[in-house]
Amino acid sequence: MKEKMKVIFLRDLNDYDLELVNVPECPKKGILIKVLYCGLCGSDLRTIKFGHRNVKMPAVIGHEISGIVVETGREYSGYFNNGDKIAVGPNIYCGKCEFCISGEFQCCINRRELAQHWQGGFAEYMAIPKEALTLGNIQLIPKGLDESYATIAEPAASCISAQEKLDIELSDTVLIIGAGPIGCIHIALAKARGAKKVIIADVNEERLNMCRIFKPDIILNVKKLDLVVEIKKITRGLGADKIITANPAAITQVQAVESSKRGGKIAFFGGLKHNDSRPNIDTNLIHYNSLTVIGTSSYGPIHFLNALELINTGKIPADKIVTHVLDIKDFHKGVDYALGGKSLKVVFKL
Repeated sequence: MKEKMKVIFLRDLNDYDLELVNVPECPKKGILIKVLYCGLCGSDLRTIKFGHRNVKMPAVIGHEISGIVVETGREYSGYFNNGDKIAVGPNIYCGKCEFCISGEFQCCINRRELAQHWQGGFAEYMAIPKEALTLGNIQLIPKGLDESYATIAEPAASCISAQEKLDIELSDTVLIIGAGPIGCIHIALAKARGAKKVIIADVNEERLNMCRIFKPDIILNVKKLDLVVEIKKITRGLGADKIITANPAAITQVQAVESSKRGGKIAFFGGLKHNDSRPNIDTNLIHYNSLTVIGTSSYGPIHFLNALELINTGKIPADKIVTHVLDIKDFHKGVDYALGGKSLKVVFKL
């Protein structure tokens, strides 16, 4: 009789619970890990509520993972050993397409992901295939780093990639729209890069209060004011140099374009619902104001490695971002916290 493990089993939209299933076999060229912690991402919430094109239900999702190697396959030839504690980046690149060859891994045309094409991390054990172990998106957790904090390396890597593209620098006024965990990581990174002024905006007062600990220069509650008008006031009519939309609301992409300085750069970081992804943006503002609008949703292996290093040194303050660590049996409670804006990052202990 096979050993059983606890998983959060997503049977259908908004239909999930704790169940017992068989522990997966170790891939012959891969590894088996005991999952230590798995973070709850906004994309997990969207998958639970609306589904995902790559997730075939019933499914086990969860892609912000830390774990410990408990078995290596009989044909495994990598450098991880039993007992190694690892942070798992879920992206699996082909390594062969034009984009991978040029180092633009986030644009890989054959990209697959753990927790989409394979079982995810809301499970006590997880099989990691050979394909995930070849290009550096799985790394040893630095010694002394809390394994629950290592889970945010995945979202942090995406933020690092975005800010690299924006080229945030000393003279910049940076506007971040969205005060969730992603927005807070962006605050920390923008300040670490030396931005002159960091502005955070949101409609949720609780989230805005939680983000104060990251010391943004200005906090704006968009329920109480017109964001575009306020940004123009703050910047003497010029607009923000760099803008990040760290949320899933279409209106904020419109606000970003209207709040930008001439020659400014905007990163559309948060994905929109598929039926609300064509906001009424005045593209003449992009044209005549010489704006650069960047789409960014992923990262390369170097960003994942850098994320772990920045978390370990405290430049990305994981202890402030991870606001709730819950047992996996309290998954419903964690989802409620996240949906209600009563947390930043919820992480589950397996």
